[in-house]
Amino acid sequence: MEPDICVVVPTIREYECMRSYFDNARAHGFDLDRLFVLLVTEDFCDTEGMAAMLDDEGVAGAVFDESAREEWYATEGIEEFSHLVPAASHAQTSFGLLYMWAHPEYDYGVFIDDDTLPHDEWDFFGRHMENLHRTDEVESVSSDEQWVNVLYQNADEHGLYPRGYPYSAMHETVETGTHELRDVVASQGLWTNVPDLDAVRILMDGDLEGQAQTRTDFDDFDGDFVAEPGQYLTVCSMNLAFKREVIPAFYQLPMDDNEWDVGRFDDIWSGVFLKRAADVLGKDILTGYPLCEHNKAARPTFDDLNNEVPGLELNEHLWEVVDDVGDDADSYADAFEAMADTLADGDWSDYRNGEFFNYVGEHMQSWLDCLDQLAAPRVAVPADD
Repeated sequence: MEPDICVVVPTIREYECMRSYFDNARAHGFDLDRLFVLLVTEDFCDTEGMAAMLDDEGVAGAVFDESAREEWYATEGIEEFSHLVPAASHAQTSFGLLYMWAHPEYDYGVFIDDDTLPHDEWDFFGRHMENLHRTDEVESVSSDEQWVNVLYQNADEHGLYPRGYPYSAMHETVETGTHELRDVVASQGLWTNVPDLDAVRILMDGDLEGQAQTRTDFDDFDGDFVAEPGQYLTVCSMNLAFKREVIPAFYQLPMDDNEWDVGRFDDIWSGVFLKRAADVLGKDILTGYPLCEHNKAARPTFDDLNNEVPGLELNEHLWEVVDDVGDDADSYADAFEAMADTLADGDWSDYRNGEFFNYVGEHMQSWLDCLDQLAAPRVAVPADD
């Protein structure tokens, strides 16, 4: 069987975690021939060891450090767009999206972070693929703040809000109902052990090593759900599957490598844009299972805080900016373009680092141009006689 799933793993540390995902697939009878594993890394990392690991496991894939990415851009004729993937940033997952777009044989993508492990209870890849084809009824969630806390199911006990959840939307009133799935385009699995919190909330939880003292376990989760149309939620890329069709609206935003030093919101903001596009197009984002075990490495909480503070005010307002944009869009690209133009052309001087919104909007516009370039037919250059 030829691969139809591109697994994108940004890694500079624990790439060996992928062996556990492959073991999980074998244990559950999932066909590993369906996977093409793309390890996105840096020049200073053990690229030979990464390639050897894939070869030893018998899994198709490739390793792209910075030098290899630059060569790929040149081969694909998109050198002018190399700035879309920031240096030394988790947002390099965008390279995986570009690679997928250049290879139409991949119908599905999966994001996995290198500090996670699968739980034996689930066929990790199988459950994500099943989720993307479900048409049954699940719980729907909404709140009076237009935001859904993805940890709402046991929030009365642990009191946690995930990274990226606006502070102004806290203390929300939650309502639940039912929703018949129509067309699931993204499957977001949640996490046990170290919850995905921002630095402010980690500090409030009394931890200086980047890890919350409050942990999550199986009892904190109770099945799958969707956020109602018009509601937003945090989308974390550590455990996520998606259909190829969403790539035009799923650019992982340019963080860390910018003059404002804004970081840590790449997947959060891309999730806001994807949710808006999905609502306009009548699509679903399913959240819940399969869970993964998140074993975040210890690091100074204040390092994360320094990366997050420049964008904290912007994060409070981004969803409001795009909430009524692109109503008449009939494709992901159209919806994304409408949001990109709004951000690129707006006056955001009332916000701290507001010009970063313009910067993001311009990058979003270039993202669509880059995808068009990758999809354009190649013109053969005649040989010199």
